[in-house]
Amino acid sequence: MVCVNQTTHSQRDDLRSEARLVRGALNRLRQDLIVDAFTFRPMLPLDDARVSGWSWVPQRLRRHVRWAPHVVLAAVAAMVFLGTTSVMARASALSFLLATVFSFLLAAPIALTLFRPVGAFWLSGGAFGFAMLAYIVTGAGSSGYEIGFMTHTAVMVLVVLRTRPRLAAEMWLVTMAASAVLVLLVPRTISDVAPFAVLSVMVLVPAAAIRAWREERQHVVETQTATAEERSRRTLLEERALIARELHDVVAHHMSVIAIQAEAAPYRVKDTPPELATSFSTIRENAVAALTELRRILGVVRSEDPDAFADADPEAPQPTLASLDSLLASVRSAGLEVETVITGSPRPLPQGVELSAYRIVQEALSNTLRHAPGAEARVEISYVLGGIGLRIVNGRASRLAKPSPGAGHGVLGMRERVQMLGGEMTADHTEEGGFEVAAFIPVSAAQSAAEGKTA
Repeated sequence: MVCVNQTTHSQRDDLRSEARLVRGALNRLRQDLIVDAFTFRPMLPLDDARVSGWSWVPQRLRRHVRWAPHVVLAAVAAMVFLGTTSVMARASALSFLLATVFSFLLAAPIALTLFRPVGAFWLSGGAFGFAMLAYIVTGAGSSGYEIGFMTHTAVMVLVVLRTRPRLAAEMWLVTMAASAVLVLLVPRTISDVAPFAVLSVMVLVPAAAIRAWREERQHVVETQTATAEERSRRTLLEERALIARELHDVVAHHMSVIAIQAEAAPYRVKDTPPELATSFSTIRENAVAALTELRRILGVVRSEDPDAFADADPEAPQPTLASLDSLLASVRSAGLEVETVITGSPRPLPQGVELSAYRIVQEALSNTLRHAPGAEARVEISYVLGGIGLRIVNGRASRLAKPSPGAGHGVLGMRERVQMLGGEMTADHTEEGGFEVAAFIPVSAAQSAAEGKTA
């Protein structure tokens, strides 16, 4: 008895599952073909990627190529209308007016797929059903029935290509069900219904496959674009974190100088007034507090180790343009021939500017080693009145470059440094096949003078 009850419950669960599947399929069919069937869904023009393939078209007409599918469908609809009107007027007893109306009903859905694809299916299905019914009742007008079959199949293909693959099965089922009802209701049968069913399947299946492939390719492109944007965003954040780590030493140096000078100032003045001593003490306390907060906050981005600023882990000083000779010696030992040209009178610059200029030269030479093996490089540093100019250019590579693992910061990092300092930068290929990086970092005379006094 228990086994019988369990079997009954299992059968009921299976029936419920099948009923849910049927309801889900009917709901999808209703959503796809009935709800908002005549909603305005215009077909977009071709994008720039597809238009670029029409290189043989003159430049003046290139911008009109994006509307080529619309023109083709409108032309096909016009040809169907004119051809059907001519055939129906000659091959049947219908008057020219009725032939014209019937031809319009067959041709209009083709053009309607440009704006309301699902509505075009229903209009085409109605015209095809009318042609089938006329052929069943009168036994005449076989040409109209054949043309209706071809146009309705073409409309279904266009609807599938414009919407989604599953509409192929849904439209085929609806069309076959309506055809079966007409055949059953009318004593006369149509022997072409079965071939129509087979031929429409043979056309709709490739159309659905093409649409599915296009959707998958679009999904892949969107995924790759999102991945590239995420990689670029992550690289930008990493570069900003690197800049923050390096500038910490610059800012920390200045804050340390302020704290030391504020502490030593009262001892340099005989009989220091209490108010002045209190002010210096306040300055020192604030400088030490700011330095502590700076070390705590930037310590998070400097290393994954929260104790990166512990006294047991001293930090090396950040490089400046004075360290450029050691950098050039390093890249020369790696096989890169570098020529250095310095114009203008070298002068002390703010430490942030010195650090960024050094890193730009370092990154440009590193890119030359990675991407242009065997090429020669030239580093130009110009000290001008309003700032410092940098130009690093390399020639054509003499051999193939090895694949570089991972995505480097490269030009993105250099550009971020220059923009941070309010400068300008260009990076592009040269006509000789090399690469050139040019940057200008503005420095006011007051900043240079203050840096000279600090030094």
